[in-house]
Amino acid sequence: MKALTHGRFRGVHDGAALFDLATSANAPVLATLRVAILERDIGRVTLRRPEGYRLDRGWAIAPDRIEPPFAGRPRDDVSGFANPVPDVSEQGGVVTLATAGLRAEVKLDPFGIAWHRHGESRPFLRDRPTQAYLLSRKSGSLLHAMERHKDERHYGLGDKAGPLDRTGRRFAIDAVDPCGFDAELSDPLYKMLPFVIVDGARGAHGVFYDNLAPGAVDLGCTIDNYHGLFRFYRAEDGDLDYYVLAGPTVPDVTRRFSWLTGGQAFAPRWSLGFAMTTMTIADAPDADARVTAFIDDCKRHGIRCDSFHFGSGYTSIGKRRYVFNWNYDKFPDPAATMARLKAAGMVPVTNIKPCLLDDHPRLDEARARGILVADGETGAPATAQFWDGLGFHVDFTNPRGRQWWADGIRDALLAYGVTAVWSDNNEYEIWDEDAVCAGDGRPFPQALARPAQALLMHKLAYETQAAQDPGKRPYTITRAGGAGIARYGQTWSGDNETAWKTLRYNLTQGLNMSLSGLYNIGHDVGGFHGPSPGPELLCRFVEFCALWPRMVMNSWKESGIFSTPWMHPDVLPQVRAVLELRHRLIPYLYTQMWRAAVEDMPAVRPLLWDFASDPIAAGTEDAFMLGPDLLIAPVLEQGATTRELYLPDHPGGWYDWHDGTPFEGGRSITIAAPLGRLPLFARAGAIIPIEDDAGLTAVVFGAPDQGSAGCLYVDDGDTADWRRQGQLIELRLRRNEAGFVLDVRGGELSGPLRTRGVGMADPRVVGRGNEVRCAWPATF
Repeated sequence: MKALTHGRFRGVHDGAALFDLATSANAPVLATLRVAILERDIGRVTLRRPEGYRLDRGWAIAPDRIEPPFAGRPRDDVSGFANPVPDVSEQGGVVTLATAGLRAEVKLDPFGIAWHRHGESRPFLRDRPTQAYLLSRKSGSLLHAMERHKDERHYGLGDKAGPLDRTGRRFAIDAVDPCGFDAELSDPLYKMLPFVIVDGARGAHGVFYDNLAPGAVDLGCTIDNYHGLFRFYRAEDGDLDYYVLAGPTVPDVTRRFSWLTGGQAFAPRWSLGFAMTTMTIADAPDADARVTAFIDDCKRHGIRCDSFHFGSGYTSIGKRRYVFNWNYDKFPDPAATMARLKAAGMVPVTNIKPCLLDDHPRLDEARARGILVADGETGAPATAQFWDGLGFHVDFTNPRGRQWWADGIRDALLAYGVTAVWSDNNEYEIWDEDAVCAGDGRPFPQALARPAQALLMHKLAYETQAAQDPGKRPYTITRAGGAGIARYGQTWSGDNETAWKTLRYNLTQGLNMSLSGLYNIGHDVGGFHGPSPGPELLCRFVEFCALWPRMVMNSWKESGIFSTPWMHPDVLPQVRAVLELRHRLIPYLYTQMWRAAVEDMPAVRPLLWDFASDPIAAGTEDAFMLGPDLLIAPVLEQGATTRELYLPDHPGGWYDWHDGTPFEGGRSITIAAPLGRLPLFARAGAIIPIEDDAGLTAVVFGAPDQGSAGCLYVDDGDTADWRRQGQLIELRLRRNEAGFVLDVRGGELSGPLRTRGVGMADPRVVGRGNEVRCAWPATF
């Protein structure tokens, strides 16, 4: 690569400053760099080679919910941004762009950019003073290096494994199928998401690289005496196009990144229940009977299961899988199977995979239509290794490919009563260097945009389901992809290993996914791969996964013994109790997911999100918050019957969810944590809506001098018109001469609202329903 250390200011065009970059003052120009300020807190740097962009479009950027087309958003498109006109000046070899909220100072030699928030003299982000920009004329590779400081912490990067703070590590920006991955060490995993949050004495900021090619992010793993402390992003190909998010807090950065990439889809309420899947059931020769047996087992053991996710075995011929092909020996009447599940209260979801094996019954049809990713040298489909053998991938940048796939979802699945689809094994591991995508009439190398295929597959599933039932919100899942997949639905951490270690590192993995704008997430309950969980590990897995947005028990074991809630009868009562806790808290969780969709606010987040000023809370990696009010500290160690945890400093302290015991904030405590009792705490002042067979209850924690307030979002559970038909009901506690009163405002409830006071008397309800009093203590 060549180090672009000299810049020449060309002037201003369309509100951006342009610079020609070269290796020295007298050397030929190797690239043009564009610096722009798009919003009060968003800057952008784009580098363009003389021959143009390597890929002139992208699929991640969707400011203000402007949906990119399947063909992609042009890289130079700035619609959706405020695009303030900057003041531009040049003095002493430094060009300055300034707006009301952000300032970029561009030093011409050695070339580098320093970013400042309004009114701050010290930059929050600065390029490495030595050789910050490197570009290859031969391979297309590039590197961007930034100055790093010892006190900084690093978050983000999507589903990467390891601790919450990623400082000191290097990560591959790539995607594979790492079945049974080590949640601490494995890399790469499923998603390619080069977005980093940096937090330190200068506040928090974020950097997102809009490049879909493989690469790496180094957050201090590399030490080089010639350059001082630095971090860098490297790409094997593609374009240098990065966005700077000024913060200054971690929540500011994450929420702005969610806004930048289109936000989070609002899934239907039923998807927040408990779900079950296993490859073993659909793989069995008597699969239909096993589905019936599963329904009966749920009834017999008292387990409420809200959806059943079919593994891909329903498509099998022999031991191989063929998307959109029903095995009628296993499922003689798929529509009847779906109806049976729905009658039992379980929504059917089916797994689909984008690779057609080399003996797929419809492969000749797919070849004839030209819908597969092609080998650019031969024109034949590009061959890839897949799970059951060699195959060829459907090209979602091809309109004919999308139509074929949408027809398959509609005719082979939705027509039989399937409600939702789960896009799986879509990492697009096509290693043929000549592989080419159709690009909606403008072909490009597959290696430039592998995660775009997964995103478009996810988008197409969402739109196909929406077209089939326009009045309802779709539920879609994808395993792979990059920035922007959240705007269509759900994802998860992938095929985790059944191990105690997985609990600890799935926790931090999930928190970094949330900080990366992936808000509808979860983990395979019980572990997907490896040995079957024993009674203790199964119960702790259920506890750990119980209060994430996605809760799906999913496993495949070589022994053929798959995980179920009742697999260990001695802990079934404890498992059942935890699942009941989840279902009671769905009104609160649903409200938080509404906030995720409307306010770009993650439901699950690290303690540093809500308690950044408390240094112990900010460094906590073994607990998390669900919304602003609930703190969850799952048991992560084998054999533990107690849990030591830190409760952040908070006026009025905290209350144990299970028995109402009050605790002061700002100190560590040790509590009993027998199997089936998830350590869960509510902050003083919280009002938590819960629901059980008796109806809706507002649980009030603490007296109003803590400013007790809460909210509840309600709609019919799946309306597509939720922005107009949904209602946000505000709950606020106040004191009057008769005691405590709960004011309920902003909407109509379908039934009476009960109240329950924790650390206080039960308040009366005014404004909606009847005034109801409940006895305390009571079991939640």
